[in-house]
Amino acid sequence: MVNNPPSTTQPSRRQLLKAGVAGGIGATLLGCSLLPRKADHGPEHFTGAIGLPTGEYAVGAIDRQGRPLWQAPVGTRCHSGCNRPGAAQVLFFERRPGWSFYVFDQSSGARVQHVEAAPGEHFVGHGVFSPQGRWLYAAASRYDAGEGIIAVYDADNAYLRVDTFELGGIGPHQLTLHPDGETLVIGLGGILTHPDYDRIKLNLDTMDPALILMNRRSGQVIGRFHPSRHQQSARHVDVSPAGEVYVAYQYQGPLYQKPALLARLDRGELQEYRFDEDTQAALANYIASVIAHPENDLVAAASPVGGTAVIFEGRSGSLIARASIPDCAGVQALAGGDFLISTGQGKLVRLGASGVPQEIAQLPVYWDHHLV
Repeated sequence: MVNNPPSTTQPSRRQLLKAGVAGGIGATLLGCSLLPRKADHGPEHFTGAIGLPTGEYAVGAIDRQGRPLWQAPVGTRCHSGCNRPGAAQVLFFERRPGWSFYVFDQSSGARVQHVEAAPGEHFVGHGVFSPQGRWLYAAASRYDAGEGIIAVYDADNAYLRVDTFELGGIGPHQLTLHPDGETLVIGLGGILTHPDYDRIKLNLDTMDPALILMNRRSGQVIGRFHPSRHQQSARHVDVSPAGEVYVAYQYQGPLYQKPALLARLDRGELQEYRFDEDTQAALANYIASVIAHPENDLVAAASPVGGTAVIFEGRSGSLIARASIPDCAGVQALAGGDFLISTGQGKLVRLGASGVPQEIAQLPVYWDHHLV
């Protein structure tokens, strides 16, 4: 394991963004000729939201040689995206509160659609497609009422809004699709915010976070599972091909408390994983990504606040590896069993069960939390 403390001299995401890191979107590959393949056999390139030297924003893609494929301007900072099954399209959401999402041609970066949120609503940075790629499910909020919803769009009909599913709670964030093809897995953060008050959290004393399972056709909530503490904001989720559901928290309670930040849904309850005291402290009560590897029982999570990434066994929760990676946030599963960690400082780092981080690429731009 690598237990070095996070560096206190590295620039933050915001500092990098404001500084406008120069140099395009090409990567400098370090000691390898190709970036590794994705375990999910997805597109042979990496796409993410970036900040530009001019202070403007874009979505950009690089190939496995680290060469820039395209760069498409967007109106404001974006957060996460998803590839559309069965079509050469990639979609990115604006960062919460997001007023729109963008659809790009996966090969050229040409903008296909720009869809604005409905009046009184905003997006929260995440969405997922149905298995055949026709229906897009987007996490959103009716901000005046503080109601979390899933907005449904018809991608075959110019992304027309066709339905709205009620969550019965506040603050949805990431959602993904269960391998059964029918169930949406949703992290409900429980935090009330309003665009008029920037990102101020308005209800920390009365939060009610949950992991939600929803039928993607009817919008019926078929499962609602609560963390052990009401301030464990359930934000990010993932599901293994075997159907193991994982959720990551961002704890909103006192800083001196170090509760569990990761959990697995097991027989109708959230089985929470708490590591040793040093690791819990290194995670700084904040997880930005959680990914279950499709080839094994390993799960990876990253904390940009703590500058720490961990790998643990999914079923047992045993800690396998911990690494100090400043400003780490995005996680992807790689073919062969390892994980790729992206950072706000433009680095791509390979991490496996050995716990030794291998920096494999340096990107001369700011990238947001998630790569797809």
